[in-house]
Amino acid sequence: MTETNGAVPANPRRLMLPAPYLFVLLWSAGFPVAKVALHASSPFVLLELRYLCAAGAMAVLFAILRPALPRGARQWRDVAVVGVLVQVVYFGLTYLSLYSGASATVVALIVSLQPILVAVFAPAVVGEHVRVGQWCGLVLGLAGAMTVILAGGGRTSLTLAGGALAAGALAGIVAAMLYERRFGVGHHPVSVNLIQYVLGAALCLPLVFLGEGHLEWTVPFAAALGYLVIGNSLVAVTLLLAMTRAGQVARVASLFFFVPPMAAVIAWIVLGEAVTPAGWLGIAVASAGVSLATRRRA
Repeated sequence: MTETNGAVPANPRRLMLPAPYLFVLLWSAGFPVAKVALHASSPFVLLELRYLCAAGAMAVLFAILRPALPRGARQWRDVAVVGVLVQVVYFGLTYLSLYSGASATVVALIVSLQPILVAVFAPAVVGEHVRVGQWCGLVLGLAGAMTVILAGGGRTSLTLAGGALAAGALAGIVAAMLYERRFGVGHHPVSVNLIQYVLGAALCLPLVFLGEGHLEWTVPFAAALGYLVIGNSLVAVTLLLAMTRAGQVARVASLFFFVPPMAAVIAWIVLGEAVTPAGWLGIAVASAGVSLATRRRA
């Protein structure tokens, strides 16, 4: 069906129920999978290929569905700002941090601290009220996430440069969520994704030539690239923006506390980074924090 007004179709509430769980799984897997891809590619070469493939897929869907594009300079600006913050700042700095030698689990922890920052700035930027229970849940989730990382031992490496890059990525995703909630309009996800991936590819291209431009086509790299295109670029980002528009920012952001524990589990499977008993305890604590922070009032 073709959308003519550019708005995201209203989904039945029951269809949105599995969205947080699917998002957490897809987003969490992106860290260890990106680490695999970065064994054979430099960060901006990987991002350029990822965005070109994602933009191509979106172009096909756009030709079939023919959804409306943003109207007016302001709507184009809003879509572009969020696109730069997510596709270039967040993903670019995250990949640079991983490429510098930081472990996938530690990077996942740092960028997933964004619920704390979102909760701090949301009242001033978005006008939302953050309840005491949400603050307690956020703190509990942070404690659980840190337990997972600290229990990792020598596998959880992080240099000063890697930490700074991950902190920059954190700032990018926080700004994107707050901006999307404050200024975002319910555009069709195909239109938004197409614009943002084309923009991401255009901005990453000069960075490819400024860097080393390393690339080795291997089976693991091709598989990782395929996942990053479909799982992260096409599905996870769309779910994130849809949930941000549909619910309170602090509540949606608290889902990120599931990311470090889940990333640790997937890194164990994909990269051989074992989760200790203390790490499993941290997963339980983080899950309890998310439950508390996202609990709706009776």
